[in-house]
Amino acid sequence: MPHEIAIYGVLVPSLLPVFILCLLLMVLLDMLVGRLGLYRQVWHPSLFRLALFVCLFGVAGLLLIH
Repeated sequence: MPHEIAIYGVLVPSLLPVFILCLLLMVLLDMLVGRLGLYRQVWHPSLFRLALFVCLFGVAGLLLIH
């Protein structure tokens, strides 16, 4: 796994693009869950959002390693 990625001559950490993609995916999932009304079934929606993002980012980060 490379430690840095060169984007237009700027070195960024390799997890930064993964973080941004997971953030965009999280926004889409948040809109979908909100429209389906699933947040009514969750005890604390903010914690659910955080846990979902951590799971997405963790899986994406582990996939980047292999």
